[in-house]
Amino acid sequence: MVSDVSTQKALAPEISTWPEENPQLIGSRCADCSATTFPAQARCPRCSSANTTETLLPRRGTLIAWTTQGFPPGPPYKGPTGKDFVPFGVGLVQLGDMVRVEGRLTENDPAKLQFGQEVELTMIPFTTDDDGNEIITFAFTPEVSQ
Repeated sequence: MVSDVSTQKALAPEISTWPEENPQLIGSRCADCSATTFPAQARCPRCSSANTTETLLPRRGTLIAWTTQGFPPGPPYKGPTGKDFVPFGVGLVQLGDMVRVEGRLTENDPAKLQFGQEVELTMIPFTTDDDGNEIITFAFTPEVSQ
């Protein structure tokens, strides 16, 4: 978890309430057809209505699909590359009955990930910018099975 926000910046500040202590992702909900999207959109992708409002998404969800990213993604990826790149988990997370969100997982060991596993939103360091600021992004932390 991140701690000192004085030298930290969000990778995409418009998609979450970070630096709140318990940040949430910001989606949009259509007043006409009730579709929820992430990130927030001005027009509903289901019915094309412009009658959408921002909505805070649940912090907890269920992992419904996952994989491990073993090589740096292509553009516009701005994270570590080459020998600095560390493989990371990527998951599709169902947030309540609202929406599915694709995002990083804090775990990349396939033996520790399972379909239906509960996860919780967190913020993690992503990279450092040219000014030395730590760039923060969202990720999901899987619950550890007992």
